[in-house]
Amino acid sequence: MSRIVYVNGEYLPEEDAKISVFDRGFLFADGVYEVSSVIDGKLVDNAAHIARLERSLKELKLDWPCSPEDLLGIQREVIARNNLVEGIVYWQITRGAADRDFAFPKNAKPSLVMFTQARAVCDVPAAAKGIAVVTVPDIRWGRRDIKTVQLLAPSLAKMAALEAGANDAWLVEDGVVTEGSSNNAFIVTLDGTIVTRNLGNEILHGITRRAVLEIAAREGLTVEERAFTPAEAYDAAEAFITSASSFVMPVVKIDDRILGNGVPGPVASKLRTLYIEMARAAAS
Repeated sequence: MSRIVYVNGEYLPEEDAKISVFDRGFLFADGVYEVSSVIDGKLVDNAAHIARLERSLKELKLDWPCSPEDLLGIQREVIARNNLVEGIVYWQITRGAADRDFAFPKNAKPSLVMFTQARAVCDVPAAAKGIAVVTVPDIRWGRRDIKTVQLLAPSLAKMAALEAGANDAWLVEDGVVTEGSSNNAFIVTLDGTIVTRNLGNEILHGITRRAVLEIAAREGLTVEERAFTPAEAYDAAEAFITSASSFVMPVVKIDDRILGNGVPGPVASKLRTLYIEMARAAAS
């Protein structure tokens, strides 16, 4: 049985879903998106994702296709129609369909698409053994704080990692790490300090990043929000990434350097456990 997806007011089997060839998301990547995880059939930290979506819409002068309250209702409906217990809900809003022109159309109706993916997000083998990342040049545009659908550069980075035998890529600009291909990057120094890139236009303002930093503060862990170099990462005691779909994922190898003893470290492992406990308790 195929999934039920949402497209502009209709719930449809995925094979029947259609979007105009003139949709500006297709022609110009003129759109934004968000992903919320689902645990026990409930949304994780969803209000923060909707708030970030609103910010992205404002930055691109995009209109809402519906109210935030209606959006939440659609999310819950696609979860119910697909009997989703664990996985993700993806949704994107584009400027809509209009004849091809670089200038924004005056009367286009925003388009909303939403679908689910069933997958394990809590008990995943990679979290137990850790992942490997490689560093690649960051060739993305200058507004990574806006969660747009223009993801070709991150896709190229991800493929470069896979071709190198790694799991993911960390992006490097001006000699320092910005973030991962679809996640925020962290290291843990030898003295136990957690370091992650400070917020700005250079990185996405991760929802899971924020939650993990709040957990770290609650646990009395030292955190520094600043740029770090690949060389500093090579010498770190631990490393990890955060994202809505991977939560806290330990990194055990960066380029050709194995961190620690090559297994997930205590800080990353603890933060993952605490994050999942928090997410499960607060999901709604």
